[in-house]
Amino acid sequence: MSQKSIKLLIKGILPESILEEIRSLRYIGKRISDHTVYEAVLKNKSGVEIGGPSNLFKTALPIYQKIKNLDGVNFSTSTVWEGKLQAGGDFNYFKNKKGLQFISEGSDLFQIKSSTYDFILSSNCLEHLANPLKAMEEWQRVIKPGGHLLLVLPKKDENFDHRRPVTKFEHLLEDYNNQTTEHDLTHLEEILDMHDLARDTAAGNLEEFKARSLDNFNNRCLHHHVFDIQLIKLMLEHFNFKLIQQNTANSNYISLAMKKPTVEVD
Repeated sequence: MSQKSIKLLIKGILPESILEEIRSLRYIGKRISDHTVYEAVLKNKSGVEIGGPSNLFKTALPIYQKIKNLDGVNFSTSTVWEGKLQAGGDFNYFKNKKGLQFISEGSDLFQIKSSTYDFILSSNCLEHLANPLKAMEEWQRVIKPGGHLLLVLPKKDENFDHRRPVTKFEHLLEDYNNQTTEHDLTHLEEILDMHDLARDTAAGNLEEFKARSLDNFNNRCLHHHVFDIQLIKLMLEHFNFKLIQQNTANSNYISLAMKKPTVEVD
């Protein structure tokens, strides 16, 4: 019997919940260092994820297993990553754990009241937003004082952005002050020139990649900006977050920050 046949047989016999546990075993030795710090902070808390669900939070940084509940935000009812979605429907983030699905821009959480959640999760999402500071302002708004942001961003040297320069904080401020929207294609020329298609085979050839990029408002595949540790720290400080933990692992920068409690002035 072939290995493929064995896998299909196992899948037909074992329930999906057991299969999920088996799959996760391969990540035990690959979990990020200090992963228990992240887990302890978010354990039994309620949050929302922007752009999920994310495989990272099931495996190398197993947050989903620890939290109380989680809602989700995606920009459309149809995305490249999640397929078809329904507003108000189930956000199925881990096994039988489900939350509420919001359909809205990651930078405009108009459906969510201020100080609603204990935490926000975002993995490999912020780079797809044209105005990341506007997004972080919204995320800070919906987190309770003393709540947390777990932000994961890709290391450029490990992906198709490795030829591009890191974005300047001043540029992000300019986008914020100019109220840049998701229709923005400011960085398209740089991306077409420096994007390493050999590391992004799903994008096709240059003509196919350009056509997809010009339709970015509908697919959101572009990485508008490129981040490093220092830029992430500047963004967090700008919105009154206190950095608690930061790791560089699994081709990502992983940052855990706390929204500082508001200080009342007498």
